[in-house]
Amino acid sequence: MLVKTIFSGFGGQGVLMMGISFAHSGMSKGYHVTFLPAYGAEMRGGTANCTVAIADEEIASPVASEPNNLVVMNAPSLFTFQNKITTGGSIFLNSSIVNEEPHRHDVKVFRVPCSDLAQNLGNIRVANTIMMGAFIRVSAVVTPEIYLKSLETIMGSRKKALAELNRKAFMAGFECVNET
Repeated sequence: MLVKTIFSGFGGQGVLMMGISFAHSGMSKGYHVTFLPAYGAEMRGGTANCTVAIADEEIASPVASEPNNLVVMNAPSLFTFQNKITTGGSIFLNSSIVNEEPHRHDVKVFRVPCSDLAQNLGNIRVANTIMMGAFIRVSAVVTPEIYLKSLETIMGSRKKALAELNRKAFMAGFECVNET
């Protein structure tokens, strides 16, 4: 098994946190993992992306040629990365923000209204956690329990108050997955 994923969006949308939490949960399950972040100097509002590879054998390179999955939090990310996804792969769109359609017809598309759902939960900053709920459900690389435990570990004790909100956000994404 080798699963390669690109997470992309604007800085401040929690894109790197999605990658870190996915990588950490893969390590927690005992898989080999690579994490390769890339972001502009401006950070918040600029472009940010990362590539995560998770495998049951050693990974030769952190560069993910022909990734299986693309998680996009904004339209520019869709246009930048959709051609890199392998045939039969999956694209996860933040449908609250991305109104454009992928031009690819050889991939599965999952529309997750994560920004809208985050607003409903009272905190736009959990949009990334909602997206991860949907992604974890479809990819099935790790269980929800492993992912949520990893997220709690990463957030640390100073942010334990957010644990329940993150759990609700994750489950909102987990339960709303629709392929179109």
